[in-house]
Formats: sequence, C-alpha cells, structure tokens
Amino acid sequence: MRRRLVAAAALVLLAACSPAPEPPRAPAVEAPFVYVNNLDVITEWDPSRSYSNEIIAFQNVYETLTLWNPVTKKSTPRLATSWRASADGRTWTFTLRPGVTFHTGRQLDAAAVKASIERTIASKTGAYYIWDAVSSIRAEGPGTVTFTLKYSVPLDLVASAGYAAYIYDTKAAPDLGKWFGQGKDAGSGPYTVATWRKGEEEELTLKAYDKYWGGWNKPHYSTVKYRVVPDPDRAWQLLLRGEASFVERLNPRLYAKASATPGLRTAERPSFQTAMLLFNTASGPMKDVRVRRAIQRAVDYRGLIKDLRGAGSPASGVIPEGLMGHVPRRVPRQNLAATERLLRRAGYGPGGRPLRLRLTYGEGDTDWRLLATRLEATLKPLNVTVEARAMPWTAQWELGKKRGQDIFMMYWWPDYADGYSYFGNVFHHADPPVFNLTYLDDPALDALLETVPELTVTDKTAAQRAYEEATRRVLDRRAAAAVPWVVNYQRAYQGTIQGYVDNPAYSDVVFVYDLRPSG
Repeated sequence: MRRRLVAAAALVLLAACSPAPEPPRAPAVEAPFVYVNNLDVITEWDPSRSYSNEIIAFQNVYETLTLWNPVTKKSTPRLATSWRASADGRTWTFTLRPGVTFHTGRQLDAAAVKASIERTIASKTGAYYIWDAVSSIRAEGPGTVTFTLKYSVPLDLVASAGYAAYIYDTKAAPDLGKWFGQGKDAGSGPYTVATWRKGEEEELTLKAYDKYWGGWNKPHYSTVKYRVVPDPDRAWQLLLRGEASFVERLNPRLYAKASATPGLRTAERPSFQTAMLLFNTASGPMKDVRVRRAIQRAVDYRGLIKDLRGAGSPASGVIPEGLMGHVPRRVPRQNLAATERLLRRAGYGPGGRPLRLRLTYGEGDTDWRLLATRLEATLKPLNVTVEARAMPWTAQWELGKKRGQDIFMMYWWPDYADGYSYFGNVFHHADPPVFNLTYLDDPALDALLETVPELTVTDKTAAQRAYEEATRRVLDRRAAAAVPWVVNYQRAYQGTIQGYVDNPAYSDVVFVYDLRPSG
C-alpha cells in the first residue's frame, strides 16, 4: 500500500511542475437539485464548530484532505492526492492537490491547511477532539503538509471526518466567526453559498463554483436547493410533482409507493446511524437508575423493527456493525414484568406515585413518533404518563442543553468511520453539555474512553475490550440510554438522476457534484 502511494506522490510532483489548466465553465443545467429534509439544515455556519445537520450541505461546500470510500473501506484522495506515515505512525505527510482555490479566490496551500486545522483545534468545540493526537503541523512548501503526533492514530481516516476536518480560508475576513455567521462560506468544494433564509422552507441555495478544481466539462447540477418539509406526505407530493429531486426519508408506506412508482428510483442500505433514547441521569425522576432501567425494558424493540418495515435493523450495543467497538449478541428485548418490578421499587407503578416523563423528538420524524406512541401506550397501564413533544431540531437541542426533558430522542452517526464518537461525545462527561444529553458523569468511564484512540492503532484487541466494557457501563450499570434500532437508509429520488451512492460515513449527504442529470 505504501509503495503505491509513494508512486502516486511522484506523479503529483510531476503535475505540479506545469500550471494547472483553467477548468471549463459549468454547462447550464436549468433545473436545480432539490434536497428535501425534515429538519432545519443549518445550525452552525463556522466549519470549525459545525457538528450537526449542516453536514448535508457542508460536504458540498467544504472539502477534507481525504474521503472515506464505502466500497474499499479506506481513505481515498480528496484535497490530498497522496500521503505516507512513518514506521511508528507518529509522522504523517500529505501531498496536496495543485491548482485548488477557495471560493474567496485565494490559493489552497499547505499554509492554509495548517491554519484551518489549528483554528479548528483552538475552537475546542464540536468534533475538534479528532485532532487530539496532533502535536504540531508543518507546512513544507506550498504542496506538502506534515503532522507530528503524540501517539499513533490513523490520520488518513481522521482527515476524512464529516466534521472538524474541513479545510477553509482562515483569511476570508478579519472577524471570521462573524463573517461565517452571516451565511458566508470559505470552502473549496464544487458549490458555494448563494442564499440562506433561516427558518424558511427553502432554507439554503448553493450555486456552482466555476473555478472548482474538478472542472465542469460533464453534465452537472449548477444549483442545489435544500427545503425543510417536516410533513412526509407533503414531501411525497413534492417528489411526485417533480418539485423535489431527492427525499432523505419517507415513512414505510410512502417508501413502498415510491418503489412502485414509474419515474422514481429508490435506494436502501444499512447505515452507521443509530436511534438513541438518552435518559436524564442528572435531574428529575430518571435520576433514579431504577426508573431508567424500567424504561429501557419497556421499549418494544421487536415490534418497532417490524413496524419500521425495513427502515431499521436491530441494534446490538451502542456502536453499529461494521465499525470498531461493535458488540454482537447484545440485542435488547422488551420485559414488562421487569419494568413493573423496577417501577414499584422506585415508588411508582400501579398503586404507587404517578410518574410523568417529558420526551422530545425531531419534528416530522414518523419513526420517532411511532416509538413515542408505542412507549406512551405501553407505560400508561403502569401509572406512567409520557408527554411526547415533537420539536424542530435546533429548539430540541437547545432545550436538551438546559436539561429540559427526561428522555431525549436523537440519531447519532460517527465523525469518521470509527466507533469512538458514539461514546466520546455522547457519554463522556462535559459541562456545559453539547451532545452528552444523558448528562452522565462517570469518571471511570471517562478514563476508559480516553485510552481508546491510541489503542485502536496499537492494540485493537485491547481497544475492543475497552469498548465492550464501556458498553456495559453505559447500558447496564448506569442504564443511561436505550438503542432501539440502527437506521436503514431508504431514499427516494427522481429517475433522471444517475450516479447516486449512499456513503454511511457521511450521514444523509448527497455529493451532488458526482450526480449526472439526464432526460
């Protein structure tokens, strides 16, 4: 593998000796690519801080050094054309693609890569932790950047992350945070921001960046629109009328219709996206671990999988199959006798005190609504009232940061194709909370998790054991969460679209530049 990459680096050096050709302008494609989502698109404009839904747009605006390939399950070139690691894995050198410019017009070079990543590290928010192993970054001429690490990590994989790995123009404005907050971008990707209308249905529009290094000499979409449509029936009607190009999720009934409708295409594949019920371990009635265990056992796991009709698969542990840290043979089962017994011990249940639980989930998500409805019906005979509230994602997240609920429903997917973020971000203690919306404070768990990144490289067996112990602590000893299913992606899109590939490392992202509009 290393010999092949060295050969590729030599070819890049030869190419760098001659000026890069000016890419041809994008041909006019009048119809935009319209992506329909059920949640708000933008929660954070700063690429150093971005850590939520905006990934679906940002992966078309910003680029990373590498990209994870779902077929080979390895990193492939993006802004870096080749890379090499020292024998001890603590020095990594990346050769950059020549002729790349930012949307601001500035050249993308090694100094810009260094500045981007150092600014992201300094932000100390979002997924900045992915660079924790980095001791120093050196720009060795315009086309080469070298990372020195404190301990060995697969930096080519880290550099492909969906968050915190973006390379951007740090010289775009004196006050970069304020500049980003106005809905501006400083990326190098095929599309740049045209308009942003916060809170509106047609929230975001991107336009082709004419000087994109990949060129525009083939048919491409020149405009990308993101529409927020919480109602799946309305999303379906938009698709039928040709006003939507791609619907990220439909309920099982509508997905079955789409599969049988001429002129539409559907795609289904397993994902790395897990459904999580996060229990408030810090305050309210679920501070009692007996109540948390009772709710864990009340979930109708098998019934949900049946009713999802292919949109979900049974979860086993916290991390989905296909990633380091997955723990097989831990598929949960409903046990209502145990639920009633645990509630009685906590002073609730039939004949005990009434228990009221506040539950929040993402607006427009019919799968979450199904779970909330089932849980409400299951617990009502046990003197437990579930007050379920559907909310726009940003509002739900803000409420969660204030500990404003007992059960927080959300999806989680990895920062890059690795299992660490499922624990490091969701269950590692943090104050104030960001995504650790169980508010768990378990020093032994935190210490265990802090050994995992290095062990993933130096001792995979020990890393797997650490993940298994972390799984037991979170799900069994602390009962901080329930994981009812792993999402199976079920997409519906116009039949005129060619080249669509679902990459589970980049949740819900459509790489629009790779598509070929036809007909």
